[in-house]
Amino acid sequence: MTKITIVGAGLMGSATAYPLADNGHDVRLVGTHLDGEIIRECKGRRYHPRLKRLLPAGVIPYYIEELEQALEGAEIIVSGVNSHGVHWIGKTLAPYLKPGQMIIAVTKGLELNEQGVLTILPDVLRSELPEAIRQQVALAAIGGPCIAGELAGKRHSLVVFGSRDAQAVERLAATFRTSYYHIWTTTHLEALEYCAALKNAYTMGVGLAAGILENAGGKDSAEAGMHNLAAGLFGAATTEIDRLLQIAGLDRSFACGLPGAGDMYVTCVGGRTIRLGTLLGKGHSYREAREIMAGETLEGAQIVTVMSQALPRLVQQGMLGADELPFMRALIAIVVHGKAVHLPLEEFFGGAGRL
Repeated sequence: MTKITIVGAGLMGSATAYPLADNGHDVRLVGTHLDGEIIRECKGRRYHPRLKRLLPAGVIPYYIEELEQALEGAEIIVSGVNSHGVHWIGKTLAPYLKPGQMIIAVTKGLELNEQGVLTILPDVLRSELPEAIRQQVALAAIGGPCIAGELAGKRHSLVVFGSRDAQAVERLAATFRTSYYHIWTTTHLEALEYCAALKNAYTMGVGLAAGILENAGGKDSAEAGMHNLAAGLFGAATTEIDRLLQIAGLDRSFACGLPGAGDMYVTCVGGRTIRLGTLLGKGHSYREAREIMAGETLEGAQIVTVMSQALPRLVQQGMLGADELPFMRALIAIVVHGKAVHLPLEEFFGGAGRL
């Protein structure tokens, strides 16, 4: 039995408690300062109001004020916060960390560091740790397609655990793996994290097709929709993720595997990212869409904003052509510059007829 503390009682962090409990581990679920109502329900009725399920037996809920108690003896810490909380969780965990502990994150995103270089979130978290402990804890991340409610419902889910520490990632996988939670491992952490972040931006782009259809009055009398356009956008997204991995010197195979195409597919099925794209496709400006979705974490738009700063630097360095990544550039125009939706489809895939 392993002692595991999950910090962040949102959907995905909490969902990891189910396979862990099924494996007989000692699991503590700590809510952040934003999760007070969730933890109240978990303590009172043992019911998670967002997952709409009872907590598994053996999972103990804690308020954030009880963090020190919840971390006592923990060998593994799950970071269940969203991308906005990465700096916070690093600073919050720092006083309690001990050599040999492992931190695995469900968070997906990219940031630009002070030098303007794209940085994966596990490295952002590490940067918030004191020098004395920074290299003595193993950091890992979860990527690939996984809807939290399905994992908690014990539906088959196929994911990738990544860490630069080969021994740590294998131990983590063995701890979490069940008959329904299927885990592959990789030491290519950066490639995994690039895909996890970029698919959110491009899923928003795929969602444009549904909005364009709605704006045109929906399906016609013969039931013709916009699946052709959505599929083309999905293909362009995968192609551009492949190119960005190549530029970064990372494993390009991730673009078409579980971390890239697989994760993007499940994100396209539903949720806030595809909804944002649909609103934009219907003709709402990004500002209007953001107001409609007030209170939601719009990670796709956040990544587009980061890429709007990263692409000029890559062009300046000669690593990227000025006309490359037309799909991402279209998303930047919509989200960052407030432009109306315009998809230069003939420029996709290297230009018309040039596959």
